[in-house]
Amino acid sequence: MSGTIILPSTNFLGRECLDKALDIVQQQGFTKALVVTDAVLNQIGLVAQITKKLEDRQISYAVYDGTQPNPTIQNVEEGLQVLTDESCDLILSVGGGSPHDCAKGIALVATNGGKITDYEGINKATQAPFPLVAINTTAGTASEMTMFSVITDEARQLKMAIVDQKVTPLISVNDPNLMLAMPRSLTAATGMDALTHAIEAYVSVAANPITDTVALKAIEMITRYLPKCVNDGEDVEAREQMAYAQFMAGMAFNNALLGYVHAMAHQLGAIYHLPHGVCNAVLLPHVQRFNASTHPTKFVDIAKAMGKDVSGLSIGEAAMSAIDAMQELSAEIGIPATLSELGVRSEDIKTLARSALEDVCCMTNPRQASQSEIEAIFTSAM
Repeated sequence: MSGTIILPSTNFLGRECLDKALDIVQQQGFTKALVVTDAVLNQIGLVAQITKKLEDRQISYAVYDGTQPNPTIQNVEEGLQVLTDESCDLILSVGGGSPHDCAKGIALVATNGGKITDYEGINKATQAPFPLVAINTTAGTASEMTMFSVITDEARQLKMAIVDQKVTPLISVNDPNLMLAMPRSLTAATGMDALTHAIEAYVSVAANPITDTVALKAIEMITRYLPKCVNDGEDVEAREQMAYAQFMAGMAFNNALLGYVHAMAHQLGAIYHLPHGVCNAVLLPHVQRFNASTHPTKFVDIAKAMGKDVSGLSIGEAAMSAIDAMQELSAEIGIPATLSELGVRSEDIKTLARSALEDVCCMTNPRQASQSEIEAIFTSAM
């Protein structure tokens, strides 16, 4: 069985690594950066911390802070206009998955032309993207190091999944000092997104020994450190360990891909504009209960990684204890238990299921489902 491992060419992780990354940017001769971020990070001064470091290195900049929580086609077009008007030679994304995904879209269209809708699907780009450095401020999406970009098409009410090696950032940065400002709810949601990445990658039909290894380690570390981050946002050691864990989860799914949890969560985000990590967390145990019969030994591994004692249990019982662990972790960190609590309407389930089955993430789910089965999973999560 052949395999491919795709990552940014350079990845900085750990305390104070931002300065090292920006030194590399300076050494490579970039002179003006388009900083792609969101309004909140700009307002709280986090963007200013980074632009000051750019100034110290004689790198000028322009800021686009219009990225929405679920970035849209309009966000990509607006950011691209700023990139062109300001004659930037580098894109620098600052934030979590939304700014990174928006920046990837800008970078892709900047060199390939056309509209971002032209690149929906797998490997549609022909040219390398505009140079992109992704500076992460959350521990969850791993968008700073993956070949995935998810952009909302508001007219169609769906999230476009763009999967292309050419959107992979040039450099990724995970400095936990930038993550200390994350509020409790965002910490919980992004952490459960990372857990979902690791679990879906581990049970994916495209998994390999490398992705299995990093996925299991990520599951173990997230289970241990996510509650600590939620309970004490200033615990820099826990933040650092979560930064490593979410990166490993990203490494796993960037190469083994995902499954029905993400395919279904994308539809919830597009229609209801809900936080992606929360949707993943609610759907995760229900989808994996559907999947567990395919490779139950893998679910036994997940149970052990999440701290469950499976001694004396049958394989089936041990596999189900993994599902219990997922629900218990969500409850511990304050994630809502049902889709109904998020405002999802039962009358929308048929539409949600139909759209989910068109999502590219379905391809690598370990058990293929009919529309009625996807509807049943949505219903079980209500």
